[in-house]
Amino acid sequence: MVQGVGYRNACKRRADELGLSGWVRNNCDGSVEVEIEGSQHELGELVFWCEKGTNDAQVREVSSTRVAITGTDWFEIRS
Repeated sequence: MVQGVGYRNACKRRADELGLSGWVRNNCDGSVEVEIEGSQHELGELVFWCEKGTNDAQVREVSSTRVAITGTDWFEIRS
């Protein structure tokens, strides 16, 4: 459960710290989706963070897929 625990805001802060671009949003089924671009090392760091999340989050699973690069240079929270 990552709803109502500040997961998206914390994810954005971590992505900004790592210099990543992309977005994070809640899905209707209660899951959270993150799309990120950046160097391999920083991508790995954010995936590691996503696996743990905030102190109040209960993360069961993180899966990843490669998607086309968009070239954005910011990270945003989407609704």
